[in-house]
Amino acid sequence: MPTKEMELKSVPCVSLPIPGADPWYVSEGDEALSVMIDFRSRSSVTVLENDNIDDALEHLKHTGVRCAFVVNQKKQEVVGMLTAHDVLGEKPQQHSHFCGGDRSDIQVKDIMQKIGEWRVADIWEIERSTVEDILNIFNNTGLSHLPVVETTADGQRRLRGLFSFAKIKRLLAK
Repeated sequence: MPTKEMELKSVPCVSLPIPGADPWYVSEGDEALSVMIDFRSRSSVTVLENDNIDDALEHLKHTGVRCAFVVNQKKQEVVGMLTAHDVLGEKPQQHSHFCGGDRSDIQVKDIMQKIGEWRVADIWEIERSTVEDILNIFNNTGLSHLPVVETTADGQRRLRGLFSFAKIKRLLAK
């Protein structure tokens, strides 16, 4: 099959706006996919399950996110999710109270949200949903992040994306 040669052009100006500097807003009627972090085009942020929680929090701050997936050091698989709220909230204090030790002894695996505790959405439902639908999920569940999974042709379930309640609220504010 013959390929079409693309015509390249010159830019008729001396400067261009900085990419991504334009304000970006959404409305509740927009497609849900427009606000999903899609792992096909953007990598996820991860922390190791044996990391100290304060080191993990610094990694979240450095990468500019409030949520990371927790990776098992042996299998290199996702085994949980850690949010800034998990680290800054009551979980570390409760862990110290029940298990003893100092905050510096607490590892990510001690306070993370294990996969079995997650509530997830399937990508096929997300593809038919609006921003308002996702906002309703957050408002009705109290979740701060919503993982999105997909099932591959061979029946494997894998992470496809992530919704952030804070991000959606920010994008809806005009």
